[in-house]
Amino acid sequence: MSLPGFVARDVDTEPGVRIRVHVAGSGPPVLLLHGWPQTSAMWHAIAPDLARDHTVVAADLRGYGESTAPAGAGFDKRAMARDQLAVMAALGHERFAVVGHDRGARCAYRLALDHPDAVTALGVLDVLPTGDVFAAVDAAFALSAWHWFFLAQPGGVPERMILADPDAFFARYVPDPAPHREAWRRPEVVAAMCADYRAGATIDAADDDADRDRRRIACPTLVLWGASGPLGRAPDVLGTWRRWAPTATGRALACGHHPAEERPAETLEAVRELLAC
Repeated sequence: MSLPGFVARDVDTEPGVRIRVHVAGSGPPVLLLHGWPQTSAMWHAIAPDLARDHTVVAADLRGYGESTAPAGAGFDKRAMARDQLAVMAALGHERFAVVGHDRGARCAYRLALDHPDAVTALGVLDVLPTGDVFAAVDAAFALSAWHWFFLAQPGGVPERMILADPDAFFARYVPDPAPHREAWRRPEVVAAMCADYRAGATIDAADDDADRDRRRIACPTLVLWGASGPLGRAPDVLGTWRRWAPTATGRALACGHHPAEERPAETLEAVRELLAC
């Protein structure tokens, strides 16, 4: 499903990797990155308004939606961030803001850490840094976010189980399954999602551990999360992010895990304030 009023384009970022983007508007560029198990269509309530005065690029992460990638390796956030850097360069944007939700936010903050000269502003929606999450895992998290550990299992086991009934598995995790069903019913997309989580539990966590207390995000940073979502139970969301981005600002919204869809007006207002910095 494409975003209304947006033009779809494909950008080859490395051999075997093609990223589908939807582009609209003119003005300062902003890149929007979706979460799991969604596609760029999750930005439907925000992207058209932003496109009134910004060039908006809504991308499908590698292997998700209509983007493609080789099976298996290459799903660490450092590689996925390089995809988006290449996408924006191909579209003529050397510097840009980036806003991500869930897995897209993990790609977004890695992009800001690895390529600070390219990222003018960063927005992260309803996540904590991957390394911090794994360092604080307890029984409550393991039970509520069990899919983190299920999807990361090796040997193709989660792929086979999910593909027996992908709608039953994925639909519970999104406000509106309709825009994403076609993608998550494809075996290669399910495989990419599992590869993403396997990389998260290994490479991404290790990369964060290596960078903790050593590298900082200097650009303006917005942190939003849902008061009734998984981060509503976290002790200090903004404080955790300020150890990575000392100038970060943000707040909890009266919603669950999907601020851009559950509270679009408030999310849009906060993103606009970020982009005005």
